[in-house]
Amino acid sequence: MRLNLNNSAAYAWLVVGLLWPVALLNYLDRQMLSSIRMSMRADIPSIANDQDFGTLMAVFMWVYALLSPVGGYVADRFNRRWTVIGSLLVWSAVTWLTGHMHTFSQMLWCRAAMGISEAFYMPAALALIVDYHTGPTRGRAVGMHQSGIYCGLALGGIGGYIAQTGSWRDCFTWFGVAGVLYSVVLMLLLRNAVKPGDSPMSRPPAVTVRGTLRALWTNPSFALLVAYFTLPAIAGWMMKNWLPTFLADTFHLKAGPAGLSATGYIQIASLIGVLAGGCVADYWMRRRQRGRIYTSATGVLLLAAALAGLGWSTSLGAAILCMILFGLGWGFFDGNNMPILCQITRPEHRATGYGLMNLVSISVGAGATVVLGWMRDQGIHFTLAFTGAAAVALLSIGLILFVKPQVPFPKPI
Repeated sequence: MRLNLNNSAAYAWLVVGLLWPVALLNYLDRQMLSSIRMSMRADIPSIANDQDFGTLMAVFMWVYALLSPVGGYVADRFNRRWTVIGSLLVWSAVTWLTGHMHTFSQMLWCRAAMGISEAFYMPAALALIVDYHTGPTRGRAVGMHQSGIYCGLALGGIGGYIAQTGSWRDCFTWFGVAGVLYSVVLMLLLRNAVKPGDSPMSRPPAVTVRGTLRALWTNPSFALLVAYFTLPAIAGWMMKNWLPTFLADTFHLKAGPAGLSATGYIQIASLIGVLAGGCVADYWMRRRQRGRIYTSATGVLLLAAALAGLGWSTSLGAAILCMILFGLGWGFFDGNNMPILCQITRPEHRATGYGLMNLVSISVGAGATVVLGWMRDQGIHFTLAFTGAAAVALLSIGLILFVKPQVPFPKPI
């Protein structure tokens, strides 16, 4: 089946719609682990302590981070469409396989394989979206795609309920099969954007590893954006991986309510924030070239304040308000990273650039995840970690304000 469509506005939005469920599965499949900690540890005794469990989450992050630039380069150099489809197909098969593991070492290998396969999706998908949305719809298009992430994160909490009523293994089996089936839909409907000098099945041959790295790392604004992308993400990974445990310990919640509370409030607020942030950024860009930068910085200010408040919350109601504020701020921040990257890099380097941002950001976040597990084993309260992460996020605002959009772009190096 082949669609006889030009790069129309309607198809540009169809691309976002096609990729939205993939973004949902991308985060749902990885996030379920954090909400089934107790069930998995009871079923797999070789997961001996919380540091082991933190390692399971961290190994995914380290491998994902290391392979993200590779996935980005493959998308830039060869084919964004097939990079997306192949990533979905492989990680869904690994998700299914995870439900059949019985030891810590087996789970470790599955999490590593998940990191390899998922690393290729996000840089390719975002680059494909901005290929289609080149003008005033870019912020909204990226925001709509990112909203799928938050729906996936929110649904990740369902693992706690499934584990209570059945087996935690069912989660991985069902969603793994769903991803494999949906990859067939993408094979039929998804295609690359066609640009002058491109063919639908390939990227320009001028894209090289050396040229791409040189173009990115000799650009001071890119280095600043990498640091800015990394510092608030420490807080983001802490919330994704350890918030269910924090809520369960602090407010004495069971696995199901803790999992859905940790994911539901933040991710619903993030969904609203990423959609609103895209609209605000598109509107602000019509008036100021740095509109996206200001929108993103506003989001970081909100999430840092919320994170500090969450660490000191003494009631579940106060914690919920902080989680909602965190989600709104995170949406403003997260939805504008690729659009800001588009303001400082050439189109043929964007997927690789986003992959490099992931490499640095997630590597640091993985380290923070393991450290937090160690802190729990030592009896250190989460308040210290949350307050420190909030302070680090605030520092990043000063960095992003020094980023200089480049219009027009210089000639390729």
